Amino acid sequence: MKFLDRLRDVVEGLTVHGQATAIMKIKAQIDNLFMLITLGDMLGIPILPPYYSLRLMPYVFPNIQNWKRFMLRERDVTDLVS
Repeated sequence: MKFLDRLRDVVEGLTVHGQATAIMKIKAQIDNLFMLITLGDMLGIPILPPYYSLRLMPYVFPNIQNWKRFMLRERDVTDLVS
């Protein structure tokens, strides 16, 4: 029974892992776009009026520090390839 469970996990990992990582990358891109649209004025890109940004602040507050670090980090050619 244990062998069959492990075999099922291996087969599932071989078939679904690529799709799961692609979905996680797309979700991260959408989250970054949302943060840029709502809180872009922190980076000097005002897109929405501050009123709407302040209304959304309680929901996005835990993610602000990581998002700013991601958006302001230096990138090179190898980042574009991967």
